[in-house]
Amino acid sequence: TELGGVTLLEYMYLDENLLTGTVPTELGGLTLLKYMYLYNNSLTGTVPTELGGLTLLHDLYLHNNSLTGTVPTELGNLTLLETLTLDENFLTGTVPTELGGLTLLYDLYLYNNSLTGTVPMELGNLTELSYL
Repeated sequence: TELGGVTLLEYMYLDENLLTGTVPTELGGLTLLKYMYLYNNSLTGTVPTELGGLTLLHDLYLHNNSLTGTVPTELGNLTLLETLTLDENFLTGTVPTELGGLTLLYDLYLYNNSLTGTVPMELGNLTELSYL
């Protein structure tokens, strides 16, 4: 995708539109990105594992789309992440234990999906967490 070539991008605000298609894997190459807002669209497909390479990311808002598949374990690499919203999608599988390493996280929204299993004990490491 052309957007993957905008390598100096720090802020992506494409929320509340009528965007369709998948979240491009090329977005994982935007290594300076700090804020990604793609919520309230009609995006489909999976959450790209490549997003786990965005190690400067503070906010990742993907809620209220039609995303499927599992929550990528690679999101556990986003150690500066403060907000992660994956609610209101069609995600399946379990909550990855790797999310327990996101010690700066204070907002974690996973509701209204089809997640199964238990809440990982590792989430107890999220001492800054205010919303789950």
